[in-house]
Amino acid sequence: MWVGGGATTTFVRYFSRKRVPNLRKINPKVPPQEASAVAHNLYQIIKEKGPLTVSNTWNHAKEAGISGLSSKTHMKIMLKWMRGRKMLKLLCNHVGSSKKFLLSTPEELQAAGQSVTLKPKLETEKPSLRKQQI
Repeated sequence: MWVGGGATTTFVRYFSRKRVPNLRKINPKVPPQEASAVAHNLYQIIKEKGPLTVSNTWNHAKEAGISGLSSKTHMKIMLKWMRGRKMLKLLCNHVGSSKKFLLSTPEELQAAGQSVTLKPKLETEKPSLRKQQI
Protein backbone atom coordinates (compact mmCIF):
# COMPACT_ATOMS: atom_id res chain seq x y z
CA MET A 1 0.00 0.00 0.00
CA TRP A 2 2.80 2.47 0.87
CA VAL A 3 4.69 1.83 -2.39
CA GLY A 4 1.63 2.70 -4.45
CA GLY A 5 1.25 6.00 -2.59
CA GLY A 6 4.81 7.03 -3.40
CA ALA A 7 4.33 6.27 -7.07
CA THR A 8 1.05 8.17 -7.11
CA THR A 9 2.55 11.28 -5.55
CA THR A 10 5.45 11.21 -8.01
CA PHE A 11 3.01 10.82 -10.89
CA VAL A 12 0.83 13.71 -9.66
CA ARG A 13 3.85 15.97 -9.05
CA TYR A 14 5.25 15.28 -12.52
CA PHE A 15 2.01 15.94 -14.42
CA SER A 16 0.83 18.92 -12.36
CA ARG A 17 3.68 21.15 -13.60
CA LYS A 18 3.17 23.63 -16.39
CA ARG A 19 5.10 23.05 -19.56
CA VAL A 20 7.90 25.45 -20.30
CA PRO A 21 6.97 27.79 -23.16
CA ASN A 22 8.91 27.24 -26.35
CA LEU A 23 10.76 30.54 -26.72
CA ARG A 24 11.97 29.72 -30.23
CA LYS A 25 8.42 29.93 -31.58
CA ILE A 26 7.79 33.50 -30.40
CA ASN A 27 6.71 35.81 -33.20
CA PRO A 28 8.64 39.11 -33.00
CA LYS A 29 5.77 40.85 -34.89
CA VAL A 30 8.14 42.55 -37.35
CA PRO A 31 9.85 41.34 -40.53
CA PRO A 32 12.95 39.16 -39.93
CA GLN A 33 15.40 41.83 -41.12
CA GLU A 34 13.92 44.45 -38.82
CA ALA A 35 13.79 41.94 -35.93
CA SER A 36 17.50 41.20 -36.29
CA ALA A 37 18.34 44.93 -36.42
CA VAL A 38 16.30 45.65 -33.27
CA ALA A 39 17.79 42.59 -31.55
CA HIS A 40 21.31 43.75 -32.41
CA ASN A 41 20.63 47.20 -30.94
CA LEU A 42 19.12 45.74 -27.75
CA TYR A 43 22.06 43.34 -27.47
CA GLN A 44 24.52 46.24 -27.72
CA ILE A 45 22.67 48.15 -24.97
CA ILE A 46 22.70 45.17 -22.61
CA LYS A 47 26.32 44.39 -23.42
CA GLU A 48 27.49 47.97 -22.78
CA LYS A 49 25.42 48.75 -19.68
CA GLY A 50 25.81 45.36 -17.96
CA PRO A 51 23.01 43.23 -16.51
CA LEU A 52 19.81 45.28 -16.69
CA THR A 53 16.23 44.91 -15.56
CA VAL A 54 13.49 45.13 -18.18
CA SER A 55 12.49 48.64 -17.11
CA ASN A 56 16.11 49.87 -17.23
CA THR A 57 16.51 48.28 -20.66
CA TRP A 58 13.40 50.15 -21.83
CA ASN A 59 14.80 53.45 -20.51
CA HIS A 60 18.12 52.90 -22.32
CA ALA A 61 16.31 51.83 -25.51
CA LYS A 62 14.23 55.05 -25.46
CA GLU A 63 17.40 57.11 -24.97
CA ALA A 64 19.13 55.29 -27.83
CA GLY A 65 16.11 55.84 -30.08
CA ILE A 66 15.92 52.31 -31.49
CA SER A 67 13.72 52.33 -34.56
CA GLY A 68 11.32 49.42 -34.75
CA LEU A 69 10.36 49.30 -31.08
CA SER A 70 6.82 50.59 -30.71
CA SER A 71 6.27 49.96 -26.98
CA LYS A 72 7.64 48.36 -23.86
CA THR A 73 5.45 45.32 -24.51
CA HIS A 74 6.98 44.96 -27.97
CA MET A 75 10.45 45.20 -26.41
CA LYS A 76 9.55 42.43 -23.94
CA ILE A 77 8.48 40.21 -26.85
CA MET A 78 11.77 40.97 -28.60
CA LEU A 79 13.72 40.12 -25.42
CA LYS A 80 11.92 36.77 -25.15
CA TRP A 81 12.67 36.13 -28.83
CA MET A 82 16.34 36.90 -28.17
CA ARG A 83 16.37 34.55 -25.15
CA GLY A 84 14.95 31.80 -27.35
CA ARG A 85 17.83 32.32 -29.76
CA LYS A 86 20.35 32.16 -26.89
CA MET A 87 21.39 35.80 -27.34
CA LEU A 88 20.43 36.69 -23.75
CA LYS A 89 20.28 35.01 -20.37
CA LEU A 90 17.81 35.81 -17.61
CA LEU A 91 19.24 35.94 -14.08
CA CYS A 92 17.37 36.04 -10.80
CA ASN A 93 18.73 37.92 -7.78
CA HIS A 94 17.03 37.51 -4.42
CA VAL A 95 16.95 40.86 -2.67
CA GLY A 96 15.39 40.32 0.72
CA SER A 97 11.95 38.87 0.18
CA SER A 98 11.69 40.05 -3.42
CA LYS A 99 13.27 38.84 -6.64
CA LYS A 100 15.05 40.93 -9.25
CA PHE A 101 15.30 39.58 -12.79
CA LEU A 102 18.26 40.79 -14.84
CA LEU A 103 19.04 40.38 -18.53
CA SER A 104 22.64 39.62 -19.44
CA THR A 105 24.64 38.40 -22.41
CA PRO A 106 26.18 34.91 -22.24
CA GLU A 107 29.67 36.43 -22.69
CA GLU A 108 29.24 38.53 -19.53
CA LEU A 109 28.28 35.44 -17.56
CA GLN A 110 31.29 33.49 -18.80
CA ALA A 111 33.66 36.36 -18.02
CA ALA A 112 32.22 36.76 -14.54
CA GLY A 113 32.37 33.00 -13.96
CA GLN A 114 36.04 32.78 -14.96
CA SER A 115 37.16 35.71 -12.82
CA VAL A 116 35.45 34.43 -9.67
CA THR A 117 36.32 30.78 -9.34
CA LEU A 118 35.86 29.52 -5.82
CA LYS A 119 37.26 26.14 -4.97
CA PRO A 120 35.09 24.21 -2.55
CA LYS A 121 36.75 22.96 0.60
CA LEU A 122 36.24 19.22 0.68
CA GLU A 123 36.48 17.18 3.83
CA THR A 124 37.50 13.68 2.84
CA GLU A 125 38.34 12.38 6.31
CA LYS A 126 36.25 12.46 9.44
CA PRO A 127 37.95 14.15 12.37
CA SER A 128 39.16 11.72 14.97
CA LEU A 129 37.43 11.73 18.34
CA ARG A 130 40.72 11.08 20.15
CA LYS A 131 42.28 14.27 18.73
CA GLN A 132 39.34 16.33 19.96
CA GLN A 133 39.48 14.86 23.49
CA ILE A 134 43.22 15.48 23.92
